[in-house]
Amino acid sequence: MAADAAETPEPEQSSAASHEPTALPPATFVGSQPAETLPADTDLVAAALDRSAAGRKVRSFPTTPGVYLMKDAAGRVIYVGKAKNLRARAGSYFLKAAAEDRRTADLVQEICDIDYLEAESEVDALLLESRLVKDVQPKFNSDLKDDKTFPYLQITTHEDFPRVEFTRTPRQKGVKLYGPFTSAGSLRGAIVVLQRIFKFRTCTLDIDADDERWRWFRPCLLASIDQCTAPCNLRISKEEYRKDINRLRTFLDGGKLRLIEEMRAEMLAASLALEFERAARLRDEIRLLETLDQRGDLEEHVQPEVFLVDPKKGLAGLAKVLGLAALPRVIEGVDIAHLAGNETVASLVQFIDGLPFKPGYKRYRIKGVAGVDDFKSIHEVVLRRFARLAREGGSPPDILLIDGGKGQLSAALDALESLGVEAPCVISLAKREEEVFMPGRSEPLRLSRDSYSLRLLEYVRDEAHRFAQHYHHLLRGKRALEE
Repeated sequence: MAADAAETPEPEQSSAASHEPTALPPATFVGSQPAETLPADTDLVAAALDRSAAGRKVRSFPTTPGVYLMKDAAGRVIYVGKAKNLRARAGSYFLKAAAEDRRTADLVQEICDIDYLEAESEVDALLLESRLVKDVQPKFNSDLKDDKTFPYLQITTHEDFPRVEFTRTPRQKGVKLYGPFTSAGSLRGAIVVLQRIFKFRTCTLDIDADDERWRWFRPCLLASIDQCTAPCNLRISKEEYRKDINRLRTFLDGGKLRLIEEMRAEMLAASLALEFERAARLRDEIRLLETLDQRGDLEEHVQPEVFLVDPKKGLAGLAKVLGLAALPRVIEGVDIAHLAGNETVASLVQFIDGLPFKPGYKRYRIKGVAGVDDFKSIHEVVLRRFARLAREGGSPPDILLIDGGKGQLSAALDALESLGVEAPCVISLAKREEEVFMPGRSEPLRLSRDSYSLRLLEYVRDEAHRFAQHYHHLLRGKRALEE
């Protein structure tokens, strides 16, 4: 049997939030030449020549992450954008298609010059773009600074364990705001990336550091995958957690290099004090900060921005219809796909708080089943998944959703019984009539087609199916190349 795929002191509190982003540090424009001021009666031919010159200038831009600044005939910055590849992204505005695109035509017509600022990573570029939009207020970014629903990163300041949140409705007090950001998807991706480094919490729990009862609270899966230090279980002191938040704020304020130097000094001190576990953690965090530019496209980490269902209403509905004692936080969905009728693959997707959590996605090649047998394949996947959780001390999901009917559900339950582990809420969802099968019930549960609970289950099931098919296609392409 093949191995599983890789599972996969805050500053002094203030009574008022800081709504202004940190001032942008002095920066030098690279490759910048002052735009010539054109007379008021400049005709369209002269403007076209200016755009042509700006287009040629873009060819000398680097292929690294950064921010580009569009300027008009008077030298005013009219648009700021971020790019993973400056040359490719900025150059796209000087293609014929851009001038004909309704959404960008007005902007393109006014471009007479363009400059850029390099950034060390796409995350750095995202933060730099946000600060520039706020400070410069370019004409074509005006919607970004005025739109009340535009996304912000929000850090609470009046909690024992501050949390980091994505929000479109920022609070007026008790928070530190960063933004606005130009892309909700990129911001969500950045939060996931930064959480792996600084291990902050994103939940809404009201944690009291002095209440010992929190020591018996079961942390969510983020703690199991080392993406949160689990303050909900008091695994980290208030003081140590605030140090992590302070490091995050230093990074967001543009002090990445200073932060790395401070962390190196702290790592050395920890090592000299024989605190090797702490030193190792700092070493790993430094390494992640230094390689942020190697972490891929932020959009790959994104939870979809437009959801098929209101996550909170879907979870509340599931808790009610399934008879759960509390709202489910973690839902995992399993699906099976067949390659050329004989090779079987499986997918496992993970939803946290009703939203897809892509770092928790896993895929499997079924090796212990001869031919096509969905029941045995489900048995193998569930067995491998929960055996690993038991081995590593991970937390099981609140709901395990199997794509299929009674047979697939029975296969999953048999796997859990053979392991002797405490089974979560295990259900299956049959496609034809969208019937929900539950242990101990002879008849399926039929939910309203318009109910939030069913729509959330369908969302998990369909995402598992999509991910399984994607893996299926990858293997099929690989096989074709080998032939």
